[in-house]
Amino acid sequence: QVQLVESGGGLVQPGGSLRLSCAASGFTFSSAVMSWYRQAPGKERELVASINPLGGSINYGDSVKGRFTISRDNAQTTVYLQMNSLKPEDTAVYFCKAIVFPYRQTYWGQGTQVTVSS
Repeated sequence: QVQLVESGGGLVQPGGSLRLSCAASGFTFSSAVMSWYRQAPGKERELVASINPLGGSINYGDSVKGRFTISRDNAQTTVYLQMNSLKPEDTAVYFCKAIVFPYRQTYWGQGTQVTVSS
């Protein structure tokens, strides 16, 4: 049974930091491209960051470049998103996504709420 369990969301003031975690199980984590997406109310889901299986290729959405850092620990089958200098417009539900190669099975987590507000 595949599981992607996000944690670490919450309420933070503008300029603050949060670290999200996504604990994965039920598939070969080291064969998966892992990504973080987010969806704000009334908006489409957007890519925040992605990381390839060995961590050598990383991509960020334009709105988070220089503020967010994605990383992974294949031994712990966990992917992280360090979020610094948070802004109110970062408020959204953050989702973890896995694409498992070679057959590109796609899995999503249930999401964790991040709210940036004073």
